[in-house]
Amino acid sequence: MKRWLPFPLISAFLLAMWLLLNETVAPGHWLLGVAFAWAVPYFTRQMQPVRALKVRRPLIIAQLFCVVLFDICRSCIAVSLVILGPAKRRQNSGFMTVPLDIQAPHGLAALACILCCTPGTVWVELSADRRQLMLHILDLHDEEWWTHTIKQRYETPLRMIFE
Repeated sequence: MKRWLPFPLISAFLLAMWLLLNETVAPGHWLLGVAFAWAVPYFTRQMQPVRALKVRRPLIIAQLFCVVLFDICRSCIAVSLVILGPAKRRQNSGFMTVPLDIQAPHGLAALACILCCTPGTVWVELSADRRQLMLHILDLHDEEWWTHTIKQRYETPLRMIFE
């Protein structure tokens, strides 16, 4: 049954939505809805993401959340000062690469969310071997400081959580 109907709840939802959107329960729409509700999950089953992990180390998750929240607030102030400050200060932006140790897909996704949500940093590219991360930093004053900050404040706790 799982082979022919890989995600029964999604199929039931799709069928219900089909009937609601067409505003009819005519036999032809039931037939089209069943075909649609079966075909979409069946043909997209290979595109499903990696299974979610169990929550491990909730204390570290809470600590990481507080660190990220603090860093976002601090970064908002710093970015505001860069934007509203003198024009010559804006010339410090640039690209840098950070070596990565984390390999877990969920950990990389969490790191991407953290870095993209922090004002002044943008995740640009991840190398094919997942060992190098390219970032754009609005106020790139010291690459070593940024590398140390990312590895110690974000990557280390994420490795403890996901690996």
